[in-house]
Formats: sequence, C-alpha cells, structure tokens
Amino acid sequence: MKRFALLLACLTALPVWAKPAIHWAYEGQGSPEHWGELGDEFQICKKGQYQSPIDINQVIDGKLPPLGMNFHTDTQTIVNNGHTVQVTVKDSDDFRLDNDVFVLKQFHFHAPSENHLFGKAFPLEAHFVHANKKGELAVLAVMFEVGAENSALKPLLAALPSEVDRVEVMKQRMDLAALFPTVKHYYRFSGSLTTPPCTEGVRWLILKQPVTLSAAQLAKFEHALKHANNRPLQPLNGRIIVE
Repeated sequence: MKRFALLLACLTALPVWAKPAIHWAYEGQGSPEHWGELGDEFQICKKGQYQSPIDINQVIDGKLPPLGMNFHTDTQTIVNNGHTVQVTVKDSDDFRLDNDVFVLKQFHFHAPSENHLFGKAFPLEAHFVHANKKGELAVLAVMFEVGAENSALKPLLAALPSEVDRVEVMKQRMDLAALFPTVKHYYRFSGSLTTPPCTEGVRWLILKQPVTLSAAQLAKFEHALKHANNRPLQPLNGRIIVE
C-alpha cells in the first residue's frame, strides 16, 4: 500500500511541461495551412491580422533613420533542427531602434525566401533575430541571390551538422558584417514570427539590397534542409510599409 501511495504521489507530481510538443512542418498534415488547427497555442497562425511574411509593395516614404549596427559578435553553435539551419552567438551585435537597444540572439535561413520584394522571391533569406531587455523582437532580414561566392558563409557551411538536431560548435569565426549589404537602406513593417506560434508584435526590417551566394552554396543549404522551409505570403490587412 505504501508503494502504491508513493507511486501515485510521483505520478501526480509530474510537471505539466512533460506534455509532448505539437508537431508542425512545411509539408503534409503539419504544413503552414494547418498550423492554426494543430493546437490552441497556434491559433494566432490562423486568426492573426499582422502575420508574416508579406510581399513588400505600396511603400510609404517614412524617412527611416539609418541602422547604426555594431558588429562584434562571434558565432557559438549551429544546428539543423529540421525546420531551419540556425546559428547562436557568443557576444551580441546590436542596433538602436525606437530609442531602444536590440541585441542579436540567433540567425537562421529560409530557402526560398519568405518575404518578397515587389513580387520577387529570392533563393535564400536570412533572419537575424534581435531582442530588447523586455523580450520584444526585431528581425533584420537579408535577401540572397545567386552570383559570386559569399566568403562569410564558408565557415557556416563547413560546420553544417550531418544529422538533424545535432548541435555543433562553430570552430571558425564568421564575419557577420559581410553577410549584410554595404548599403543598409530598409523597409519596415509590423508582423509576426513566421513559424508557430506565429506571435505578433515583431518589428520587421527588410534590407533593400540583396547579397550574393554561389549556386554551390545554395545547393548545400537546400540539401541540408531537404525541402522548402518558407511560409506562404500572408495578407497585409491594411498594414503600412515604410522606407
């Protein structure tokens, strides 16, 4: 009886976070058109009015200030989590936005691009995810087009894990500044995460000028991802895009 009581106490003490995570994907039953139906936590994916990605068009001249970006970050780990190739950082690049400081937390890639520029999609898009002290997010997006080899991507591609969910330490430094275009003019709009739970209130900054990568480099990303990992375009719903 005592053993039964002890077992019952252990079972009732199991934490609520032991509940299995909701499986989502880019294909099949867990694909983007079904995200909002997979669980209550993902409802905003279907009901949200400020969702990302979008097609950048009908832009308003808002005379946006230049981005004062400080590059002093070294990469830490890289993982292919089955949804994207993601790199975490040791230090913190930052920039000022709305009189606040946003610090880089991680960056990852989508092939093909999620956002479009005036109807044009790109073969690759990088998302540099920043947060302020309150946990509010700002994402800097950089488009890639096929052309000259991108030397800044070489350490990343050399460190690509051979298995999904296997975290590897980045042994070579990356020059993150070289992943951004020389001219940092950008478009800005209010949006969401492009993956579940599709949380809104994200500040999106899309750099106007793309950078290049070689066809071979793009093929390595596509091989690692196995499938396209871009969420379809979402309705603008009256949002304003400024430049």
